[in-house]
Amino acid sequence: MGLILAYSLRNLLTRKMTTVLTAAGMALVVFAFASIIMLAEGLERTLVDTGSDDNVVVLRRGSGSEVQSGVGRDQAAIVETQPEIALGPDGKKLVARELVVLVTMTRRASETSANVVVRGVSENSYLLRPQVQLAEGRIPSPGVNEVVVGQSIAQRFKGAELGNELFIGGRNWRVVGIFDAGNTGFSSEIWGDVDQFMQTFRRPAYSSVIFRLSRTDLYASVRNRMDSDPRLTLEAKRETQYYRDQSRALSTFLRVLGVTLTLVFSFGAIVGAMITMHSAVANRTGEIGTLRALGFQRRTILLAFLVESLALGFIGGAVGLAGASFLQFFTVSTTNFQTFSELAFSFTLTFDIVYKAMSFSLIMGFLGGLLPALRAARMNIVEALREV
Repeated sequence: MGLILAYSLRNLLTRKMTTVLTAAGMALVVFAFASIIMLAEGLERTLVDTGSDDNVVVLRRGSGSEVQSGVGRDQAAIVETQPEIALGPDGKKLVARELVVLVTMTRRASETSANVVVRGVSENSYLLRPQVQLAEGRIPSPGVNEVVVGQSIAQRFKGAELGNELFIGGRNWRVVGIFDAGNTGFSSEIWGDVDQFMQTFRRPAYSSVIFRLSRTDLYASVRNRMDSDPRLTLEAKRETQYYRDQSRALSTFLRVLGVTLTLVFSFGAIVGAMITMHSAVANRTGEIGTLRALGFQRRTILLAFLVESLALGFIGGAVGLAGASFLQFFTVSTTNFQTFSELAFSFTLTFDIVYKAMSFSLIMGFLGGLLPALRAARMNIVEALREV
């Protein structure tokens, strides 16, 4: 086996140009596959990491997102009476009424417009989202036209710098702080006082009510009680599940797109590998005849050429993944299909993506080398030796 492996690798090194070109074709396919799947994974991670398993989001029943939801004041008051709600440091319940609306802002780089999430929050909203940390400035004062913006908003949109004023809902709002929410969807939001936003946007109802469970296992209990309460037309979801649902449509689309494009591109890479291996068989007919005359069996010849083709696939996969890994240093933005707002996120490379990409690359190598390897294994010894 060691002799066969050495023979295969030596032939790859001998044919440097064809090896490089064939591996490069496979590398491009793997790069395309990995980058699109990394994009979908990054989107999903960003939204799922936005939530917490201990937090529950209460929306109007049937609403796909907070933007589409409406929770009346009377129903919000009923939600706040649920016994499963945890208590904060001050002994009061950790619950917050919030309003979510979309506003149009201008991107700094492209001068184009995009929808941005504006979230009306209360004091408890910051306690419920510990991942949101103030990076610059201060928290907006209640009852004042002040906002705090996520770092992604401050970096990507005009007028969102600290100390500037944003024109939102017919009023000017001073940016008094910039918060760092890490790799979460909150980084693409603007936060301000919920009551001020309710007046500004003339909204009679909240978008959602958020609260923290005193124990994670109490979720089923509070959900069942709210579902059976005839006064409520609301549904409760774990915050992580809510944001997972937000990402499902777009991440599924990206994954399907990635697989489809990869299958199309891989056909060309497999044909390229097949041509390369057929050329290798044709140029080494004499070698194959000599090996057969020395007693090497057909299956050994078959294995030698398959190992060579798989090595091409492995090299291509490794190079493609190495190139895709650098995408993790870039941040991109897209429109969330559920809220139609802009969301910034990063490419994310996981072990599962590495495993799938390398497996796919080896499959391309195997399929590209199978027919040439069968041709080499079936070669007649006498006819092959004539080429020596």
